Amino acid sequence: MATPRVAAGALFFDNEGRVLLVRPSYKDHWDIPGGYVEPGESPRAACAREVQEELGLAATLGPMLVVDWAPAEHEGDKLLFIFDGGSLGAKQERDIRFADGELTEWRYVRAESLEQHGPPRLARRIRTAIAARSNGVSAYAEHGSAI
Repeated sequence: MATPRVAAGALFFDNEGRVLLVRPSYKDHWDIPGGYVEPGESPRAACAREVQEELGLAATLGPMLVVDWAPAEHEGDKLLFIFDGGSLGAKQERDIRFADGELTEWRYVRAESLEQHGPPRLARRIRTAIAARSNGVSAYAEHGSAI
């Protein structure tokens, strides 16, 4: 029986449609807010918990946008969920705090610039999520690309 690692993250947007990326202190690239699901925890609950821990925001998550089969060579099988975090207003942006020290900065990035901030597979996954959100659907992906 497969026992993949499971992680969940949120896509937040600004009023120009750019995506919020965060810079983890333990990675050499940017990512979306989120993290691994704990035993007995749902992906949605994990996403909300991670956003609270990482950004200090109590997120009201929208629908699941993408589930991505994304095995990694040195990490094994992985299932990654992305939920719609909606648009952040100016007050929410001011309230962002890096309470747990995992993140060092945040910024909004246009979809066409994602490869400048992270691996191609992450850029594909985020673009798949943006397309799902635009079309009002959820998507299934493998290695970031919708199937």
